[in-house]
Amino acid sequence: MAYPISTDENGVKIKPEQMEKEKLYYCIFKNKILVFYKDDQDILNCYEIEEEDLVEKVRTCSHDDAEKIFEEYIKEKDLKH
Repeated sequence: MAYPISTDENGVKIKPEQMEKEKLYYCIFKNKILVFYKDDQDILNCYEIEEEDLVEKVRTCSHDDAEKIFEEYIKEKDLKH
């Protein structure tokens, strides 16, 4: 299945009908990370991350490692509280 998030010069295109529930999807657009997921009630959630260090780490990692980088960042910054 094709990745449901794509970008071009006009913006971000999202195909929520192709998204699995509770799975993270992301893209980098204009030096920001946009993180998307569809919750168990089929509501699409979106978060924008501008932290330069995090954007650069995600930009240079493999797609599979991005979620680990997000988890490490949350733990490091103690963002769950």
